Amino acid sequence: MPAATNKIDLLTVFDKDLAKLRKTLDGVDEAKASLSIPDDDTTIKGVIAHRTHWMGMFHGWYEDGVEGREVHVPAKGYKWNQLKEYNAPLYEKGNETPWADLLSGFEAACDKLRRFIASQDNESLYTSGAHAWTGKWTLGRFAEASGPSHFRSANTYIRKALRNAK
Repeated sequence: MPAATNKIDLLTVFDKDLAKLRKTLDGVDEAKASLSIPDDDTTIKGVIAHRTHWMGMFHGWYEDGVEGREVHVPAKGYKWNQLKEYNAPLYEKGNETPWADLLSGFEAACDKLRRFIASQDNESLYTSGAHAWTGKWTLGRFAEASGPSHFRSANTYIRKALRNAK
């Protein structure tokens, strides 16, 4: 799926992919939230905790950039090829968190990211170089990676975990 190139398309893909994920999540309760796919320690709980965290990281990057602080992408002390190590405690913490709390945090993070996107204009979202910390990507592309792209991969994982449990 090609990345969005304007605010309207980004909001459209955000809403579409979140609706699909929410539909899948409707069938998940506390017991099912602990399911995983074979040969993977990540649970549905962990996946939702991870996605929630990364939406929060997006806001941290943006706020640090706006305030002129150093932006640590992906995270201070980590490179992109070290995400497995960075993400492991996120999944573990998710496994220990009640499902209702995870869903509540996830919904709040989704709402915050969608409101952020809606508050921006196309120039801020899709002008290359408008935000130094985004490198070759635009702010809109980072927002899409933090939201809709993560919604799609979470939905795929959760559906597979639910299928394997039958």
